[in-house]
Parts: sequence; C-alpha cells; structure tokens
Amino acid sequence: MAHLIMEHRHVRFPNEYFVRGLHLSRRDLTVQACLFNRTGENQTKNYIFNDVPSYPQPEFHVSHLKHDTHLTAFMKIQEDGGFRNPNITEDRPPLVWWSLNLRPEDITSAEARFLQNKYPDLITPQAQAEARFLEHFATSPAFLKTSRLGSYRFTVSVEDVLNAYSQQFCSGAAPVLRAFETILYKKEVMYVVLVHSPDHQQYEDYPLLGDDPGTVCYYRDGQFIWTAQAMCSTHRYELVKIPEENQFRADKLNRGIYYIWDNVAIALHMEKDQVLKFDPDKLSVTPCEQDEIVYRDNFDSLKEAEGHIKRSPWRLLKRPGPGPGDVIKPRSWSLALMSQ
Repeated sequence: MAHLIMEHRHVRFPNEYFVRGLHLSRRDLTVQACLFNRTGENQTKNYIFNDVPSYPQPEFHVSHLKHDTHLTAFMKIQEDGGFRNPNITEDRPPLVWWSLNLRPEDITSAEARFLQNKYPDLITPQAQAEARFLEHFATSPAFLKTSRLGSYRFTVSVEDVLNAYSQQFCSGAAPVLRAFETILYKKEVMYVVLVHSPDHQQYEDYPLLGDDPGTVCYYRDGQFIWTAQAMCSTHRYELVKIPEENQFRADKLNRGIYYIWDNVAIALHMEKDQVLKFDPDKLSVTPCEQDEIVYRDNFDSLKEAEGHIKRSPWRLLKRPGPGPGDVIKPRSWSLALMSQ
C-alpha cells in the first residue's frame, strides 16, 4: 500500500490531496505535489510552494490526545458514555478522530531536545533554561487553545485511549498502529495514524507505525513522538543560529509569509454502534473559544460551555491562559461536518 502516488478526493473536506500508507516529510510532500500538478487533472493551489526563512523542526513527545466537538455531540457523548462515529457511509471509513494535545511543557521539553541535538557536547542546563525561541514558531492551530470544531475539548492520555480500545475492541490484545495517510490541504498537512483491532485484516497493506526515530511520527512508551515539519502557518520569525553562545534566537521578519502547518491525527477504527467508553475520571473537558477559522458555526460562549461541563460527569479543566498566537479576532464559516 505504501507508494508515492498522490490522489485527490472530496470526502471530509473539499480538495484533499493524499498519499496512502506513508507519512511524508515536508520536502518529499512538496515533490509529490509538484509531480501531481504536472500530471493530475486537479491542480493543487497550495501554500506549500511558498519560500519561507529558516525555522525549527523539533521533536515533540506527546502523552495526551484531544477531541474537540460541539454541544449536540457533547450531549450525545454524555448520553452514550463514550465516543462513536455517527457518520459512517461508503465514502467515509468508520473512524473516530483525535489529535495530539500539545501542552506548554511539551514545547519547553522539545526546545531542550532541539538544543541538545544541535549542541550535544556544549549545551548547558542554563542555556536550555534561557532558551525562548520556540514559542515564536509554535503558533499554528496545532498549538492553540482555540478550537475549529466546537466549544468542548476532551483530553485523555494516550495510554488510557489505547488501553480502553484494547479492552473493548481487541479482547485485551494490543491495538495495531499503522501509518495511514498524509493529507495535504491548502494550508494544512495532516499525518494520520490508524488504530485498529488485530481482527481487521483490511488494513494489512498499510505499514506498521513502528518506533523509528527517523520518521515523522512514531509511538513509544505511551507517547506519540512527532517531528514537526511546519509549526506556523504564517511565518513571522526566522531562526538564527548563535554558535558563540550555543544558542538560537528568533528574529522578527518585516512581513508575515503564509505557509502550511502540520499536525497528527489519531483515527480509531470504530464499527457502527460501537462506543469507546472511559471512566469519568480518565477524561477532562475544557471550554474552548472559537478559532479565527472554524468548521462549524454553532459555538457556545465560554460561560455556557463551562455550565454544561459542570453538569456532566467529567472533570472541568480550566482553560489555560493565552499562548502564542491566541490573540485573534473570531469569525466563523462552515466547511463540512466531521465525526462527533
């Protein structure tokens, strides 16, 4: 199944360009998009072709997942006691979608690893503590506290998700993790990790995810380890190396440059009427403000969302303070419905 052929479809969103069975690096994905433009009937109108200044591509070790949704689905999840996919059709595989939940401490530790990798024999704990360049680049929607999908953000540990899936759908066996797709949108790249039961033989052609540090995303010891290919959809800084100080800095550009941003999605295979359930103390819910761009237009206010969460069986997790890129002017427009 893993082969370098870019395809085009209209399923979850308009104009998805994708490669099956591979997680392509930014460089390889750009090459494939160029080849597709030469041979395909549909031309990709994409920011991946823009020239951008130097920027970091750090490694994030992520131990939690998030699932954003709107009030109707939030109430249905409460009624079911868990998560299901209500939108299974011939064109939509039976998947329930989660994404990496990146926290401030994940950015701090990624920055330390980045410095250690660049200066393995020279970097000091003090230099690591003084490093503050990465926050200028961690501004894509993957890092924001806002949501594009709804006012309710469920968070749960990777380990709890895989354990629950194992017990409920794999008879206690370990779930199978595979590199499913690389999907290219106009401004976004999504690396999809498929999780399924060993009983589902239809995915055998897709390569196992493995634990190879040379890949874009792999799994190890309860964490998804992701090497970000593009951290900011609008580049406003350039990464500058300072060899004499064993350090880096972020220099502000004269103007912003539009580019792609990437993220990792975890897609759980769930048959119709299957519900992935968690003990209430395993889940936290955070009220979210809407992002500058949203895929739904029925967001609740933070006060309304907090009230609904307080009446639910789950823990209310207070929304953290603003992070990089969080100061925005909300507006809304709809593209398509996703699974709850």
